[in-house]
Order: sequence, then C-alpha cells, then structure tokens
Amino acid sequence: MSQKVRMELLPRLRQRYLSRGREGKSRLLDAVVEQFGYSREHKIKLLGAKVGWGGDPVASKGRPTIYKAEAVDVLWTIWKVAEQPCGKRLAVLRGLWLPYYERHHGKLSTDVRKAVLKISPAQIDRLLAPKKAKSITKGRCGTKPGGLLKTQIPIRTDNWDITRPGYLEADSVAHCGASLEGDFVWSITYTDILSGWTANRAVWNKGAAGIVESTREVEATLPFDVLGFDCDNGSEFLNWHLVCYFQERQRPVGFTRSRPYHKDDNGHVEQKNWTRVRQLLGYGRLEDPSLLPAINEIYREIWDPLQNFFMPSAKLVSKNRHGAKIQRCHDIPRTPCDRLLECGEIPAARKKELRRERASLDPFLLHQKLERALARVLQRALHSSRPTGSLRSTPAEA
Repeated sequence: MSQKVRMELLPRLRQRYLSRGREGKSRLLDAVVEQFGYSREHKIKLLGAKVGWGGDPVASKGRPTIYKAEAVDVLWTIWKVAEQPCGKRLAVLRGLWLPYYERHHGKLSTDVRKAVLKISPAQIDRLLAPKKAKSITKGRCGTKPGGLLKTQIPIRTDNWDITRPGYLEADSVAHCGASLEGDFVWSITYTDILSGWTANRAVWNKGAAGIVESTREVEATLPFDVLGFDCDNGSEFLNWHLVCYFQERQRPVGFTRSRPYHKDDNGHVEQKNWTRVRQLLGYGRLEDPSLLPAINEIYREIWDPLQNFFMPSAKLVSKNRHGAKIQRCHDIPRTPCDRLLECGEIPAARKKELRRERASLDPFLLHQKLERALARVLQRALHSSRPTGSLRSTPAEA
C-alpha cells in the first residue's frame, strides 16, 4: 500500500476508531496493523491523533516554546552586529554587549533580559539556525617562497614561552579576486599567541618597504612589547629589510619561520584569515592603490578595536586521541583585552589604559561606522575593477 493511500485512509480510520468502544478499537487495531504493517503502539498514536505523532498536522509538535520571540530578536541583533559568532562565543559576548544594546534599542524588560542571559550556547545555535546564512567561498593562495634567507632564519621548533604576551605570528592575504597577476592590495595580519590580540594593515603588492612600515605601525599600537616574530616562508617576510628591523635594536626580537607547507605551524594567525580579513573585505579584487588609506583607517580605527575589545574567542587547552576520534577541550571564550587584563606580565598602567579605552568605545557605534566606511570602500572597488581582469598599470612598490 502506497503512502498516498495510507494518508487518504487515515482520517476515516481515525473517525471509526474514536467512535468505538474498547473491544471495537482492539479489533480495528488488529486489522489495521495487519494491513498497514505498522507496530501496534505507533498505530494507536496515529489513530488517537496525539500531538507530535503525525495526528493533527495543525497542532504544534514537540515541547512547548520556552523563550519568546523578543529574546530571540535581541540575540539575533547582537549576532549580526558581532559578526556572526557561534553559540559558545555569543553566550559570553551577550553579557558584555547588552548594556550597549539597551543604549541603542531601548531598555529591556526584566523577563526578556533574564531570558537572554539564560539561554544555553547550544540553544542559541538552535534558535538562530533558521536565520543564519550559509555561504562559503574559497580564494587563492598568494604565498610565494622566499628562498634567499631560509638558512639565516631558523625554523621554529618549540612553542615559545606562551605564558606572556609579545610573541607574534604574521600572515598575508591576497585581495586578488580570481587572478594573482598584476598589482593589487594585500592584508597583513599580526596575532599575539597568548592573548589573541590581532592587528591588520593593508599594503600594496606586499613589497618589503610596505611590510616593514606596517609592522612598525602595528608595533607602536600594541599594548605589549614584541618579543618574538614568526611567519611563513613567503618572500614578503623573508627579506633583509624585516630581518634588520627586528635585529638591529637594543633588544633584538626573535625571528623564526614555520616549516614549508605546514600551515598548522602558524595556526594562531591562519585562523584569522577568515574572521579578520575575508569576513570584512571578501574575496573580490582590490586593484586601486587609492583604497589603501581607507582600508587602513577601517583596520586601525574600527575593525581592530571592535575585535580586540568586544569579540571573545576560545583557545585550545588540550587535545586527546581516543582511537580514531580526537577530543578537543577549549577554555571559556574571552576577549583579547580580557586575556591581557588577566595576565600578570602587563603593567598596571597598561591595564588601566586598556580599561579606559574599552569604556570609551561602543560596539554598536563601531558597527555603524564600519558599515558606512566599508560601503564607500567596496563601492569604489567595484567601479575601479575591470570585468575582463586586465592589469592596472601602477608603479610597483620599491
């Protein structure tokens, strides 16, 4: 018997079942079970039209809703402004963001506020799942090996002293679109291993002079001293300009590189390529050098403060193998600022400056500024790009 026929017979059988007595229901069940092939318990639930077992298609199924739409709307608003974090990060982030939410969207009632703070991380993912957009696009790798200094720059064979901040990992991301030919903008990412404090800068053609200048600018803004610098084997980092910058100072900075073709050696910065660069600027081609000041202003004034002061992240604590499965354990998500405030290596004066700087910022205002500034940059990039992918003739950086 086909499923369509079963669905047509079910309403009539249900009427007969409900109008009969105990013995009549038992005989009807025996006949239906033999004809339909269902189990007796399942057929009782179908004919009895119990909620959740396919009886009444109009009645809601499952457990009653606990959290009202107002609480879900609050989480949804914060989730969008906070660059779409996962449930575990959003569960930590909501307490930090709620005062700013009420400042911009009005004060919440006591019940709604308690509900927002009560929802578990797994339930957050379930509540927001219908609204989340899922689109993943892969780009191209622009790392070209720099072989001139491989013998002078050692491969990092240990994990450094990650009990104190100051050990940076660096990586570059190409805004080349579908072709690596010609001149275009690159983003350079610097990440502290201990705290996750990350800074980005845009350069033209990843020339040595631009890399050194962006590194110098980032170092001046860091709330800690640079003690070590680790990078991949790209030619933008393995050059004498950057080596001299780190070595020719009163306290030289340790300069190491990862193993070739081992991205996991620089895992702390590699994982930022999506959250800090692609999520902001996408995979399109940026081939107009006049975009550099605007992109760097976004990085410096908006994006870096928003991420470092208000976006929590989790760090891997342990990884154990059980047969074919690997069990990973992460710590409680915290913002890079909070990790620095908990670190005993940071002076009290620096911590006071971090607290004062975070108190002067508003994540919702930063998001509004980001939307306006990013719209101008992407609009200019759209008009300056050429559909044919032809190369723009601009002087290469020295």
